[in-house]
Amino acid sequence: MFVYLDHNATTPVSPEVLEKIPLWAQYWGNPSSIHKVSREPKTILRETRKQCAELLNVHPLECIFTSGGSESNNTAIKSIFYHSQKVSGRNHFLVSSVEHPSVLKTFEFLKTLGAHVEVIPVNSEGQLDLEFIKNTISEKTALISVMLANNETGVIHPLKEVVQIARSHNTYVHSDCVQALGKIPIDLKELDLDLASFSAHKFYSLKGTGVLFQKKSIPFQNLIHGGGQERSRRAGTENILSLAAFGYMLSKKDQILEKNKRIQNLRDDMEQQILGSISQVQVIGKNQPRLPNTSSLFIENVDGETLLMNLDMHGVCVSTGAACSSGSQEPSPVLRAMGFSRQQAQSSLRISLGWLNDELQIEYFLDTLKKVVERQRQFFKKPTTESALNEEPFL
Repeated sequence: MFVYLDHNATTPVSPEVLEKIPLWAQYWGNPSSIHKVSREPKTILRETRKQCAELLNVHPLECIFTSGGSESNNTAIKSIFYHSQKVSGRNHFLVSSVEHPSVLKTFEFLKTLGAHVEVIPVNSEGQLDLEFIKNTISEKTALISVMLANNETGVIHPLKEVVQIARSHNTYVHSDCVQALGKIPIDLKELDLDLASFSAHKFYSLKGTGVLFQKKSIPFQNLIHGGGQERSRRAGTENILSLAAFGYMLSKKDQILEKNKRIQNLRDDMEQQILGSISQVQVIGKNQPRLPNTSSLFIENVDGETLLMNLDMHGVCVSTGAACSSGSQEPSPVLRAMGFSRQQAQSSLRISLGWLNDELQIEYFLDTLKKVVERQRQFFKKPTTESALNEEPFL
C-alpha cells in the first residue's frame, strides 16, 4: 500500500484538476494581448483573482499573483524594508523564531543591508511570546512578520493580538499563511493584516502560482521588474495553466470545513492510537490550537531520518521537518527554536494528512510505524555497563 502523509510539504494534485489540465493547456495565449487568443486566458486570470478574493474576504485588486509562497514572502518583507529606508526612517523589524526559511533568510539578508532584526521567541508548546513583542516594539518598528500556522507543528498563532499590538505603534504586519490555506477559514479583513502570503501547491493545485495580499495603500516595491502585469506590481507572463488549476480548487471553498473536520477526526484518532500503542511518544503542541491535519511527534530512542527511510521502504511518506529545510545540518530549526535539544529534534516525525487519506491508510501507517519503531529501538537501548557507555551509537 502507498500512503502519502506529507501534505504540508506539498499536496497531490486533485484528480479533478488532473482531468481538466488538457483543456486548460489549450488556452495558451498571452493574457496581455488584445486578440481573441488571449481572451480565454484573460478570463481565467480574472476569475481566479475573483475567487481568491472571495475566499480571503478582500478586494480582487489586493491579490497579486506570484510564483509561490517564497516570492510572496520576499516581496512583502522587502517592500516594507525599502519603504522604511526611503520614507519612514524605521529600521526595526520583528520576526518569529519559527518562520519558514523564505522569511527568516530574507531577514538575514536585510540585516546585511543594515536592518535591525529581533527574533520573537516561542515556548516548548510553540506559543508566541506576546509579552516580548509588547516590550520590544517601538516607534522605530517597521514590520512584524508572524506566520498564521506553523508548517511543522501546525500550531496556530494569535495574529489578532499581534495586529492589535502593532496598531498602537503604526507598525505593519505580514503573515505567511501558506500552510493555513485550505485547512482553516481565513478572513483577512477580520485579521486586519497588511500583507499575507499564499501558495497554490499547498491546496491540491499545480506548483508555480502564489498570491501576495497587499492591503490598499500599503507600501509596495517590485521584486521583479519588466512588463505591466499585475498592475505593474509583478512582471512576467502569467502562468495560466497553474492559475486555472488554482481557481478550480478555490471554487471548492465551501468544502473546506467539512473535509478538514473529517481529517481532524482522523488525525486525533491516529494520535490517540500512537500514544496508546507506542511508549515514550510526545505530541508537540497538542494542547495548542493546531491545523486539523498536522501531527508533530517526538519518538524517543529512534533516529528520525532512519525512521523516515524505513517507513518509505514500506510505502509511507512522512517528514522529519520542513521540506525547505532539508539538507540542513541542524535538525528542525523550528523544534530547536522551541527549546528542544538536538537529540530530541533528531527523533521527531511530522505527519500531515490530506483530503484523500482514509481510515484504511491510517491503519496501515499505524501498523507499519509500530513495527519500524520496535525494530529500530532494538539498536537504541540505553547502555547498562561502563564499557557500553563507550560504544558508538547505532545510526
